[in-house]
Amino acid sequence: MEINIIFQLVILIFSVIIHEVSHGAMALYWGDRTAEYEGRLTLNPIKHIDPFGSVILPLILVLTGSKFLIGWAKPVPYNPYNLRNPKIAEPLIALAGPASNLFVALIFGLVIRFSFALSFITPALLNIFAYVVLINILLAIFNLIPIPPLDGSKILFSFFPNSRFAFTQIASRYGLLLIIALFFFLPNLFSGIINPIVGFIFSLITGIR
Repeated sequence: MEINIIFQLVILIFSVIIHEVSHGAMALYWGDRTAEYEGRLTLNPIKHIDPFGSVILPLILVLTGSKFLIGWAKPVPYNPYNLRNPKIAEPLIALAGPASNLFVALIFGLVIRFSFALSFITPALLNIFAYVVLINILLAIFNLIPIPPLDGSKILFSFFPNSRFAFTQIASRYGLLLIIALFFFLPNLFSGIINPIVGFIFSLITGIR
């Protein structure tokens, strides 16, 4: 049990790091080097770990037997005024995080699907890969919820540039409270909506039902 907890937390931490680095890499592609200047375009966990979102909350979820495992790293900053064509760049920057998680899930999921042809794949390794797929799909779907400060809200508000100030205020003041409310006060959102979507995508990629 303890080994499973460690594996889940390590997978989650590196998955949220990949998520955040992808935001910064996309911003760099569109002309903003803020993340690069702040040393955030790295997989070094020290640069990204948020004590509550990366460690405390995931550990609470695992130890309480939660059916889902979620978390976040420190947001990678970018300056929208440095971007070429911000109307296109900003939604793509927001989308880059969930897209990176789905890409990771796809890679490991295809390894699971074709594991019969890979002699080095053991049952224990398949179990770890399954965690990678599940956690990354869950991160992608969860982050697409249009509630500040999640990526889905950034994608939504990018189509309403005049609402930037209001979005920033909501995200900075109430973002953490809104996310905690999602976890603890709206469990049906996960059991009724998110979990079935995650399960469908997991089966689609891995072939496991």
